[in-house]
Amino acid sequence: MAVVSRSIYDEGRAAKAANRPDSDNPYPAGSQSSLDWLEGYTADEVEPSATGPDEPA
Repeated sequence: MAVVSRSIYDEGRAAKAANRPDSDNPYPAGSQSSLDWLEGYTADEVEPSATGPDEPA
């Protein structure tokens, strides 16, 4: 996903670092600003695999 506003992305990262909930996103749901904030908030999380969890070896 392309981030349009780096400053809003950084706000989301800062919120996560401060242990604030994702519900603290101050932007309207579905807006580009909200998406940028959430991208920052979830930047350090592992992306889920489309194929499911890895099989144990």
